[in-house]
Amino acid sequence: MNRRNILWSAVSALSAALGASSAKAAPEAAPSNKLKVVYHLSDAEKVNFVLGNIQNHIDGVGGADHVTIALVVHGPALKAFHLAHANPDISKRVGNFSRDGVELAACGNTMKAQNVTLADLLPGFVNAEKGGVVRLALLQSQGYLYLRP
Repeated sequence: MNRRNILWSAVSALSAALGASSAKAAPEAAPSNKLKVVYHLSDAEKVNFVLGNIQNHIDGVGGADHVTIALVVHGPALKAFHLAHANPDISKRVGNFSRDGVELAACGNTMKAQNVTLADLLPGFVNAEKGGVVRLALLQSQGYLYLRP
């Protein structure tokens, strides 16, 4: 064999080896098709509507395992989630969402303005300490689709 044939054989073998290893790695590195969605809620009169949208979304994709959902609440809408004032339907929905893995974020600025802590809100909420709009922008930068029904 001459040098050209030896070099060609080596390049071919290396290409075949790399092709086989990348074919094996492809399924592991494949991105998830699971949508990430953030719902924005600030209007008190839209609380039930937005909670209904979230439930419809979960049902529409075949369950909470098929979607990642976050709800960011700020402004007047947060009052609907105060533990002392929440109606039973809202309490039940929030509990179900929390069990389903929906992130429930309360705007830290609104919490200060309404003089409430996480202990004053329905269980399952986390504090968006830097603010609801900051949390919304952060989630969008992480690939979340933004919905404001």
